Amino acid sequence: LLSPESSISVSAHNAVVRLAKAPGSTGLWDKFSFGPEPSALQERLFVSEENVDGFLGTAFCPSPCSQSALESQPLIEVLDVTEDRIQIRVE
Repeated sequence: LLSPESSISVSAHNAVVRLAKAPGSTGLWDKFSFGPEPSALQERLFVSEENVDGFLGTAFCPSPCSQSALESQPLIEVLDVTEDRIQIRVE
């Protein structure tokens, strides 16, 4: 993390933590953990094509699937992600 660019903003009903990657760090973050203390952290995934595929894959096929079931799953592509919406194409 890059300390000077990271920040925290807290209000009565909300908290925002802005994290900035250090210059040598590359790639997307897959997930983050949050909670009131280290022993009670909850994990959340960032919205990415891989995470959406994984989530919908378990939703459509929660137990080990046959090859034909895997081949019939829809193709899911994350087209756009903004603060207030996500655009996903399903074929």
